[in-house]
Amino acid sequence: MNWKSFAIGIGVGLVGGYLTRELLSEKIEVTPEKALQNAKEAFKEAGTISGSWIHMKKEPFEKGQLHYEVYKGGISRHTGESLKQYEFIADAKTGVILDAYPL
Repeated sequence: MNWKSFAIGIGVGLVGGYLTRELLSEKIEVTPEKALQNAKEAFKEAGTISGSWIHMKKEPFEKGQLHYEVYKGGISRHTGESLKQYEFIADAKTGVILDAYPL
């Protein structure tokens, strides 16, 4: 086998793999379960969580002039003797919490 052909084959394979990874990473979205997990981790920093839920279907959402596809969900948390509930909105593409507010 010729070393020049072998080196060209490795180079083409590496470039093809890199391009494929970049194209696939743009199309992958966060699952609703992962978005809920992100929200739970953020809320756990302020106290113990007693319950949580998330809608499994994406919804359109606008914040300012930006448009998103989002998952909506909620968290219940005990603070002292009372139960407080919060609703959150998570970006379906990245899983980032865009908004959270008490109910």
